[in-house]
Amino acid sequence: MLFDSLTIVGVGLIGGSVGLAAKAKAATRRVVGVGRNADTLSRAAALGAIDEFTTDLAAGVRSADVVVFCSPVDRIARQALDAAPYARPGALFTDAGSTKATIVRDLDAGLPAHIRFVGAHPLAGSEKQGPEHARADLFDGRVCVLTPTSRTDAAALERVDLFWRALGCEVKRLTPEEHDLALATTSHLPHFVAALIAGQLPERWRPFTATGFRDTTRIASGDPRLWAAIAHENALALAHALDQFAGRLDELREVVLARDTAELTRILADAKRVRDALGS
Repeated sequence: MLFDSLTIVGVGLIGGSVGLAAKAKAATRRVVGVGRNADTLSRAAALGAIDEFTTDLAAGVRSADVVVFCSPVDRIARQALDAAPYARPGALFTDAGSTKATIVRDLDAGLPAHIRFVGAHPLAGSEKQGPEHARADLFDGRVCVLTPTSRTDAAALERVDLFWRALGCEVKRLTPEEHDLALATTSHLPHFVAALIAGQLPERWRPFTATGFRDTTRIASGDPRLWAAIAHENALALAHALDQFAGRLDELREVVLARDTAELTRILADAKRVRDALGS
């Protein structure tokens, strides 16, 4: 058992899955959930994702060996800074936020010396929300990116690495900035493109949508507030990815209008090769 006590701040799909996985894989003895909504926390407890819960952040972190912040990205740094004075000396803080540069910068500069923080992002989840969709196997075989800096404690980095591996992840390491550039292309851009495709569908054409449209736009069902916060936190990297995509879209438009079947076939073949290499 890696830790005696784990606290999860934000017990939705990801936080609930952290709790279920930690208990199923014996990574901790006790799981405490912290959140603003007692009803959500009560559901998480009934589902076995947490053992006990509180809406008081200070009380929730007081006895924790490790605290995982699974809140929307625009709340994580503030919550960690608010929790730090009440956490035990040597407590580990990590997170599951899908943006990293701002969070890591703020916590590297602002956390007291007795807290060890390692930024993390498990690449897992879905468009669904809430602890009722949490799964103990959500992280099995999924990549978790750790984002250490020159200020990251080496022993803390290894312990957080072991924690995410214990939950089932394959761990990789990037700088916070590299992470945000990569995720802008692999996660954030696809979401907003899916949202635009879904948003331009006229109501009168909804009966004519089939598998292709529904598969392509599935992720557009994600929480709008959460994704607006992601865009805010990763604006520059996302704008760069959008610029690149806009250029490719302009090229595609010209090829289509030119009826250049050979070039269109090449574009589609290149895309198929990349997608097939990713697997199912």
